[in-house]
Amino acid sequence: MTGPATAYAGYLDRLEEADEYGAVDVALGLLDAGVPAERILLDLVAPAQAEVGERWARNEWSVAQEHAATHISERVVAAVAAHTNPRPNRGRIVVACMDGEWHALPPRLVAEVLRLRGWQVTFLGASVPAAHLVSYLHRHDAHAVALACALPMRLPHAHRMIEACRRSDVPVVVGGRGFGVDGRWARRLGVLWAPDAPTAADLVADERALRRTSPARLSHLADDEYASLVKRRGELIDSALTDLGERTPSIRDYTPAQLDSTVGDLGHLVDFLAAALYVDDPSLFVEFVEWLVAILVSRGVPAVTVATTLEHLGRVLHDFPRAARYLEAARASRGLLAAPSHR
Repeated sequence: MTGPATAYAGYLDRLEEADEYGAVDVALGLLDAGVPAERILLDLVAPAQAEVGERWARNEWSVAQEHAATHISERVVAAVAAHTNPRPNRGRIVVACMDGEWHALPPRLVAEVLRLRGWQVTFLGASVPAAHLVSYLHRHDAHAVALACALPMRLPHAHRMIEACRRSDVPVVVGGRGFGVDGRWARRLGVLWAPDAPTAADLVADERALRRTSPARLSHLADDEYASLVKRRGELIDSALTDLGERTPSIRDYTPAQLDSTVGDLGHLVDFLAAALYVDDPSLFVEFVEWLVAILVSRGVPAVTVATTLEHLGRVLHDFPRAARYLEAARASRGLLAAPSHR
């Protein structure tokens, strides 16, 4: 029987070979065989794209290969959409990525599922500034907004965007790994969370659920740790880079690209720590550190470089009680326990 499961391996091969036309042919062949478009999007394109990300994380694929595969997946989604092209019989749903969020394919899949279910969908794409989204909502009547966030470090920005939509009296549904695999950080921000496209479609169709909101639980921000950390972001990155250079002299031989990557990683450490402070959850930071260690080790960078940076930040932020606890929890996480401490 023809279906997404049987076509998966061949489709993934097309992505690996950067064969755009072959990948489109696989998807359209399933359509011609009577497989619903929604199943092709969710059971073929989505899991294949997740595997693309995993292959990049394992250092099996380069950034260029990942980008090429993502582009092909976007072309496949466009081809499936063009061949179905349902006429809307329901209200407008605006779908967008958070400001600074560039992972546009997952929300694009949500947008297409909503369109297949009869909604008039406006897909605004990646990194939409909050002010521009609100301006759009003022000009176009929307039944709801669906916002995507793949990276937890964007949660403070996500919260501001959610509140801006609510001030425009437009209900909000959010999705993406940035809110936690179980949506726990969405609940902390008091917003509806959908783990997948079908759930998002069910939520926007449920008027009572859509209008039912709960307040954000952010009283911990009164300690000012989050705001203070954000103000010191540049200083923290510079001091961490200096400390790393003193402990790891080989950094002096880094190429400009390697140095830029190192600075980027240090920035992510600070940004994820700030996001963890914002939602008051050390697991957000610990999970990122574990992911970063796995990525770096797969690329030949020893885990000790992360351990020493966490140790340095702990010393610098000794007067930040919550941040200090989060840094210590990350240093005790799996993958770092075996890394020696340099004092």
